[in-house]
Amino acid sequence: MVCWKVQILGSIKKLINKFPKLKVVASGGVSSLHDLEELKYAKVYGVIIGKAIYEGKIKLEELKAFQK
Repeated sequence: MVCWKVQILGSIKKLINKFPKLKVVASGGVSSLHDLEELKYAKVYGVIIGKAIYEGKIKLEELKAFQK
């Protein structure tokens, strides 16, 4: 069974490759730094991660380090 995140990530990559000027913002299901790394690799324009921060799945300190 393939994880739904992998399937969606593949679709996002294809979409961005086909339309490179499109600004894709990921939202929903982003719950770890690994997810952020995958989305960064896919060249996603932005990510909404409010719930992950609220639930303590991603720490603000980790985000600061991730941005560098």
